[in-house]
Amino acid sequence: MKRPVEIFGVAMDLGQDRRGVDMGPSAIRYARFTDALEDLGYAVTDLGNAAVPIPELVPEKEEIRHLGEIRDVCAEVARRAREMISNDVFPIFVGGDHSISIGTISGVAVAGRIGVIWLDAHADFNTPGTSPSGNIHGMPLATLTGRGHPDLVRIGGDVASVRPEDVVIVGLRSVDLEERNLLREAGVRVYTMKEVDAFGVAKVVRRALKDLSHLDRIHLSFDLDVVDPEVAPGVGTPVRGGLTYREAHLVMELINESDKVTSLDVVEVNPILDVRNGTAELAVELVASLMGRQIIGLPE
Repeated sequence: MKRPVEIFGVAMDLGQDRRGVDMGPSAIRYARFTDALEDLGYAVTDLGNAAVPIPELVPEKEEIRHLGEIRDVCAEVARRAREMISNDVFPIFVGGDHSISIGTISGVAVAGRIGVIWLDAHADFNTPGTSPSGNIHGMPLATLTGRGHPDLVRIGGDVASVRPEDVVIVGLRSVDLEERNLLREAGVRVYTMKEVDAFGVAKVVRRALKDLSHLDRIHLSFDLDVVDPEVAPGVGTPVRGGLTYREAHLVMELINESDKVTSLDVVEVNPILDVRNGTAELAVELVASLMGRQIIGLPE
């Protein structure tokens, strides 16, 4: 029997300079997100959105942009994530910039050790000391492994929410110099687009899943900018050279086959930069592939 799905929106773009990803949850819902999941046989409940301040109404008084506001939102998201896990549902969080993952993963990690597949063009492994911009959406993965501002790290409790050896990044193609050094020091496993090109996306995904085979639970953190901007133009920080349309679907289909993903966030959809809501529609298609949609359904 399929676990019920609960959807929670985090319409936040406080973690970056460019406005628009706060409209991501609305764009994804408009693309018939609930219908797509219900068509797959899931019972779906939409829990609405977290309360998020409007950036123009938030005074910037800290070196790290909007630190206090992001901390408060992510703490609320973590609380809701813990509730969802305790209700034995499959939580899906729709954003919003990638800083929301500080809350989503901190919350789902309360149930025990969890692996993370970070499907993203960026590593998001900067710290306040290495970040060129001071934008928190470039810091969430480092924060979750205990490397970040204490106010954000502590959202997950007294210890890091995720162990570095339990993290795999797939699709990386844009990383800062000091961020690269931090990744090496932490021991995070990384598969760049070079590996995808050299070995094929299927082999890369299977290796990534093997890296996490010691775990029973995996959280997939899915940033739409992992897909090439020719296919997904409506994203917060587009980078050329990403996954093709078919590669992206294959990634989701292979992850689905592992039967280990127990929670998901979908982030960085920016309708302002999109064409006729195509990127949000792609997000819905890809999540459907992750949740079990097949070209030819197998008999029950």
